[in-house]
Amino acid sequence: MERGLVSLRESAAHRDLLAEAVSCAAGSDGDLAVLWHLDDDQYEEDVQTLEAVGRIENVEYDHSTIVEGAAEDAQAFVESVAGEADLDVQIIVGVGSETAQAEQILETADEYGCDHVFVVGNARSPTGKAVFGDTAQQVILGFDGFTTTKLAE
Repeated sequence: MERGLVSLRESAAHRDLLAEAVSCAAGSDGDLAVLWHLDDDQYEEDVQTLEAVGRIENVEYDHSTIVEGAAEDAQAFVESVAGEADLDVQIIVGVGSETAQAEQILETADEYGCDHVFVVGNARSPTGKAVFGDTAQQVILGFDGFTTTKLAE
């Protein structure tokens, strides 16, 4: 693996997936790109919170404030898992709906030249996948490289 893309949110399953990605990258002298997801609802909630704080502080916050904060959260999450591993890690913050997540992962993997994608999937029945979709399944079918998945618990 030269460069892996890890699709992350803050959860135990994502922590386990990141540990696997760190191990693979360290063992192959590769590096990692981390795609930290903010869903639309979370992003809008953060915008409203910052607007309220800005009115109190008489300061105007913008999109970059939310993205920088999310990048800091992602960096702390990665450092808590990677520890002392000597890896080049690039943090990318993605904002979008849950349904667009697979497309965002595939586009990011292509943009950053990733040859391996690490993604958490949902344990769903075939009917559930057909009705609600499955990000991991879409990534596996759409990515022209290796994929590693971890089922959410």
